[in-house]
Amino acid sequence: MTYTALYHSGELLDRIGESYRRLAACNLCHHDCGVNRIKGERGICGAGLKPKIASATVHKGEEPPISGTKGSGTIFLSGCSLKCVFCQNFPISQFGNGEVITTRELAGRMLKLQRQGVHNINFVTPTHYLPQILAALWLAIPHGFTLPIVWNSSGYEKVDVLQLLDGIVSIYLPDMKYSDDVPAVEISSAPGYCRINRAAATEMLRQVGQLQVDDNDIATQGLLVRHLVLPEGKAGTSETLQWIADNLGQETHVSLMSQYFPAHKAVEIAGMNRPVNHEEYDAAVDALEKAGLENGWVQDLDEERGAV
Repeated sequence: MTYTALYHSGELLDRIGESYRRLAACNLCHHDCGVNRIKGERGICGAGLKPKIASATVHKGEEPPISGTKGSGTIFLSGCSLKCVFCQNFPISQFGNGEVITTRELAGRMLKLQRQGVHNINFVTPTHYLPQILAALWLAIPHGFTLPIVWNSSGYEKVDVLQLLDGIVSIYLPDMKYSDDVPAVEISSAPGYCRINRAAATEMLRQVGQLQVDDNDIATQGLLVRHLVLPEGKAGTSETLQWIADNLGQETHVSLMSQYFPAHKAVEIAGMNRPVNHEEYDAAVDALEKAGLENGWVQDLDEERGAV
């Protein structure tokens, strides 16, 4: 069922109501802060009642089937449920830089990007604003909004929350950051990340299936997993890639990223205060091939993407 069908059946409005009710004692993510965001209280993500965005622009730097030829309509949400010490977007994700807008204004940004000809609307770090995004979609549909929605997330998400997006999100673009909870806590303040992330990825695949593209190689639906290689094997790359192959399928599209550099607090942390070296990234590429994951992209250390 499409989001247009959900709109006309009334199901989308029901989901908006359910998701907003969760804000009264916020439990949208696994931190379960329990704050009343409807009354302006804020938890670990820093989000309030109204959506806060850092930008809404045409972006051409995503994976080829996402950016395509016309770009992805990328909306960066402020705040984040993780506290990654190396986050390259820390002014947005952790300092909360951005503009507070209404859901109607968010709908307007979505429609404006559609008029600019983008292939999709790409919500970056969206989980803590799921109710507001659903409300904006409900407002945008009567004005002709039809683009696929990309859910570009950390992957630290609840299955029952993701189920609110079934039939709404066309393309899931989650991170799979770690294969062990110790670095997940130390680096990203994400207890239980491994179990939570794998359950989330499994649910995403159930909803949208493997990545599908049109005649122009533009993504129309499906799952695309991102994995960032970290120094000293802290991401557990080989274990994560093998888990993907064994549990999501060898046909799963994977974006293996080499772009780590010590941003934010990582510049002061031993083992994190340097980029990934060639030996580490070559080992990650070898692990990708060993797992039989032939669909997707790798990056050169100069950040130029190439097909696997």
